[in-house]
Amino acid sequence: MPDFQTLELTHENGVDWLTFNRPERLNAFNLQMIDELFDYFEAMRDKPETRIIVLRGAGRAFCAGADVQDFLQFLAKGAESDFQLQRKISGIIFAMRRCPQPIIALVHGAATGGGFSLALAADIRIAGHSARMNCAFIKIGLTGADMGTSYHLPRLVGAANAAGLMYTGRFIDAVKAERIGLVNDAVADEEMLDVAQEYINQMLATAPLGLRLTKDALNAAMDAPSLTATLALEDRNQVMTLNGPDLAEGLAALQERRAPKW
Repeated sequence: MPDFQTLELTHENGVDWLTFNRPERLNAFNLQMIDELFDYFEAMRDKPETRIIVLRGAGRAFCAGADVQDFLQFLAKGAESDFQLQRKISGIIFAMRRCPQPIIALVHGAATGGGFSLALAADIRIAGHSARMNCAFIKIGLTGADMGTSYHLPRLVGAANAAGLMYTGRFIDAVKAERIGLVNDAVADEEMLDVAQEYINQMLATAPLGLRLTKDALNAAMDAPSLTATLALEDRNQVMTLNGPDLAEGLAALQERRAPKW
């Protein structure tokens, strides 16, 4: 296991449980957490033993965005310096999208600013009733578009809902977030783990390569210029699985009325 200082990582039965671990700062990220998050997600491309990632926060919050006290000493030192820092932060979003494992975000308490962006970059979001999410950037003199919000948010909730959140920085709670499609499930905080485990169990019941290629296809389809391009990728992925060992096992399990052994 990596020697993280701002994250806590445990691995169990094919699942990485990655926890933001700065509860005294509501898990706001500092430069060290940025580096650790980037290193973790970049390494996931070479870790087939991890099939699913669950992202959560310690203490009272998911992630309250950037730790202003830590960042003030690095900001406004010129466009070149600021651009390098911004690219380091946005690199986490690229790494989350590129990693082949589905990411489940368990959102409770504050998920603001960059914390909201990290939740949006996950594949599945489960929100506790305590969750309060917003594009906090615009409320402190920045734009409401940061760390992929202008990419992910309208694709999840539509342009009008995204505009309402991004232009104002207003908070959205778990119930409304579920209603507009921002989160998959809105449940009591104490039920989030049970709901996550249902997703985990169902995904672990699928073939490892099939699950990875499904995330690959879904991400590519979001950016595909045409149905032709989407079908070409889907056809390629299906041929890859047709010629692997998992299909034979899946069909045998279906005929024998048992769970497949991947």
